[in-house]
Amino acid sequence: MRRPAPPRDMPPPLELECLKALWEIGEGTVRDVRDVMVGNRDLAYTTVMTVLDRLEKRGRVSRKKQGRSYVYVPKLSREELRGFAVKEVADRFFDGSQEALARFLRSQNEDREAS
Repeated sequence: MRRPAPPRDMPPPLELECLKALWEIGEGTVRDVRDVMVGNRDLAYTTVMTVLDRLEKRGRVSRKKQGRSYVYVPKLSREELRGFAVKEVADRFFDGSQEALARFLRSQNEDREAS
């Protein structure tokens, strides 16, 4: 029997999109988040609700009851997520070395400047 994969620090694309929407508005209901996301793609209200619920269960957002709705607030900052992303790229492509990743990025920048 196959074991479940360990939890990843980086959220899947749709969860990331919801987080980006929340960072943009600060806090909001499912409808608020969906309205921000509509510019990117047409998603059903229930899809956004499910994704926000999943983010809440994973501790990435908090929610508070306001009337008949929940208001979601990001608990994970952009900087924290960027740190996870850099770590994931370093782990996957640079044997865990952030220094090697930084050297690679500097060399790419130097190559572009020389062109």
